[in-house]
Amino acid sequence: MASLMENLIDILNEQYDAYSTLVELSRKKTPIIVSGSLEDLQKITDEEQDAVNVVNDIDKKRIEIMGDIANVLNQDINNLKLSNLVELINTRPEEQAKLNEARGKLIEIGKELKTVNERNRELLENALEMIDFDMNLIQAMKQAPQMGNYNSGGVNTGEVYGTNLKGFDTKQ
Repeated sequence: MASLMENLIDILNEQYDAYSTLVELSRKKTPIIVSGSLEDLQKITDEEQDAVNVVNDIDKKRIEIMGDIANVLNQDINNLKLSNLVELINTRPEEQAKLNEARGKLIEIGKELKTVNERNRELLENALEMIDFDMNLIQAMKQAPQMGNYNSGGVNTGEVYGTNLKGFDTKQ
């Protein structure tokens, strides 16, 4: 059991390191979003995806170890959480303290990641709103009023002011 607990604590520390990498990448992403550099945004997003893959691999190991611990403790794996495990190993205060510390670090880094990602999400939403505004403005420029030009039959020709403007054609 002691070996399983050491493995779990090691995995939790690896998970903390992987989440720390994600937090750093998310922080680097913030000024890139503000600058609007799509090329740099793609690069940092690719790096984030690699970091997420690492997190997923570590998480699989953690789930496997938690399953082994649940078997040893004769607990249901679906109900065994880190907080429960900390309480269950109260006879081993040293392991309990290490496990509780690793759990606390993961909770803190998770909160930090959530905060940074929320800020980035808001920045991206603002950028998309600006793009939408610009597109609407361009379309409005192309929807100028009709001229009062009539053909020989007395019918309005339907020519529009400003149609000779060169710009972005949304229909293509």
